[in-house]
Amino acid sequence: MTTTLHSFDTAIDLADNGNGQYVGQTTSDYANMVGPFGGVTAAAIVRAIERNPDRIGEPVALTVNYLAPVTDGRFDITVRAARTNRTNQHWTAEVAQQHGVTTTATAVFGIRRDAWSDTEPTMPPAPDPESIAHTATSGPVPWMRNYDMHYVDGGIPTEPADSASSTTTLWVRQRPARALDFPALTALSDVFYPRVFLRRGRMLPAGTISLTTYFHVDGTELAAQGTDFVLATARAQRFARGYFDQTAQIWGRDATLLATSHQIVYYKD
Repeated sequence: MTTTLHSFDTAIDLADNGNGQYVGQTTSDYANMVGPFGGVTAAAIVRAIERNPDRIGEPVALTVNYLAPVTDGRFDITVRAARTNRTNQHWTAEVAQQHGVTTTATAVFGIRRDAWSDTEPTMPPAPDPESIAHTATSGPVPWMRNYDMHYVDGGIPTEPADSASSTTTLWVRQRPARALDFPALTALSDVFYPRVFLRRGRMLPAGTISLTTYFHVDGTELAAQGTDFVLATARAQRFARGYFDQTAQIWGRDATLLATSHQIVYYKD
C-alpha cells in the first residue's frame, strides 16, 4: 500500500545531520508573496526540536524572529538546548541559508503536570463551519490554498474601503484534512492575513517580524481535536509609524483554548 505524504509534512520534512543540525527544503505549495509562509518556517523549527534526542516534554512557548526572507531551496536549522530544568527546557534555534541567517527562535518545552486549571476568555460565538461557505483563494499566495477557510467575520477585503475593526474570525483546518499536532498548530497561529489589509481595505506591503505562540494543551488534548476545524480569531491593538501588533486565539470546536499568539508586523502605506 502506498501512502502519499501530506503536503504540510513534505514542507517541514527534515534530514538529521546530527549534533542538532537539520536540513529542509522549501516547497512551492507553501510559498508566500515573498519566500515561504512564515507559519511553515515556525512549524519546521518545532519539528526540529521535537526530533532532537535531548528534547524533553512538549511545546509550551515559541518565539520566532524573521530576519530576512527564506529563499527557495535548501535551508539549515540548528537547535540547541540552552538549559534543562526538572520540568522545562529552553531552546535556541537558527535557520540559515547560503546568504546568511534568515530566522532566529527561542522555545520552551515542558512536562505538564496535574494542577488547577481555568480559562478566562470565552470562545467567540460562531455558526458551525459547515453552514458557512468556504473562501476560495487565488492569486500570489499559494500557501492559503492548503487551508479550508470559512470566515465568520472580517473576511479578505473585496472592496477598497476602510474598516473600523481589525478583527477576523474564521473556522479553519488543513486541506486535505490532517490530524492536528504541534507543528500544525504552530502554523495555524500565523494563518491570518495582515490586519492592516482589513483596516485599509486593500493589500499593502506587510510582513511579520516577530511571532510568539503559547501552547495551552498537551499532546493528548491536541490529538483529541483530530482533523476537525478550529476557530481562529485575531485583532490588532495599534497601527503606528509602520508597525502594528496582532493578538490571536485558536479554539477547538469543543471550546478548548489550544493556543494564543502575539506578533509584530511591518507595513507600508
